Amino acid sequence: MRAKAQGKKKKTMHTHTSEFDPHSRDPITKPPLDPHLKALENEAIYIFREVAAEFEKPVMLYSIGKDSSVLLHLARKAFFPGRVPFPLLHIDTGWKFPEMIAFRDATAEKFDLDLIVHTNPRGKTEGIGPFSHGSSYHTDVMKTEALRQALDAGKYDAAFGGARRDEEASRAKERIYSFRTPDHKWDPRNQRPELWNIYNGMIRRGESVRAFPLSNWTEVDIWRYIQAENIELPPLYYAKRQKYVERDGMLMWAEDPRFEALPGEEIQEGMLRFRTLGCWPLTGGIRSHATTLDEVIAELEIATVSERQGRAIDRDQAGSMEKKKREGYF
Repeated sequence: MRAKAQGKKKKTMHTHTSEFDPHSRDPITKPPLDPHLKALENEAIYIFREVAAEFEKPVMLYSIGKDSSVLLHLARKAFFPGRVPFPLLHIDTGWKFPEMIAFRDATAEKFDLDLIVHTNPRGKTEGIGPFSHGSSYHTDVMKTEALRQALDAGKYDAAFGGARRDEEASRAKERIYSFRTPDHKWDPRNQRPELWNIYNGMIRRGESVRAFPLSNWTEVDIWRYIQAENIELPPLYYAKRQKYVERDGMLMWAEDPRFEALPGEEIQEGMLRFRTLGCWPLTGGIRSHATTLDEVIAELEIATVSERQGRAIDRDQAGSMEKKKREGYF
């Protein structure tokens, strides 16, 4: 499926430029960014422009969460006042939170984005899901295989992603330019050195690169930047009363009609939010009363576990993140 949101474009003459308004195509005057955040922003914008200049057909992987929202904001800044010059690709497994899909479509329309949505047709026909087939197989078919299908169909030679090195061990050793084989596989032992901000984008026919402009950001950096730039997010990141069950050490959202409680499980209701978003059966929430940006940041500053602690696929040793990335995962 390919959808291009038809948004209205403003054509306004400016006598000067200042800071960028995330909700407009016009610059506005804003307080300067913290120097640390400004340095991270400059690096990310530089990477966006380098990839756009070096590669023939880039695409941005858009998973709708906070990192994707920051990535999109930076892409819009990098090419302002023009449109984002590459499409956004969302791999839809059919198991995303409804709020995520609504936010995705509204964002595409608001910013006049080229949005491509792809679902693995084989997985859809066979009814593959996390409950019926398990988290590892569901992820392999509905995410990894689907992503490879979409990248092949579009013949993209570079794909921007929102991964950060502080998230997880395999991501910590991944380069900003992560080279992939013609079948999209990643070999961590066969990557190129990156000296300072010099990136080698030379690839052979059929190869591609995953580029990660947020590599050097932390989770707190992301949230402070969201606050400074007034970036909109899906409401799932903020606490509200929701139904859930405790299953396999995580708090599983229990408000989808497809949810089925296991014997002995008790559906609870309480204040819940999510630090990371994905397929709802594989994404655990956290008990929280943080309903504002300030409260979320304060909560994160004393957190002692990774945001991906609630991801079911990260706990599966047989299907660890590095193994999945070697096979072509995000």
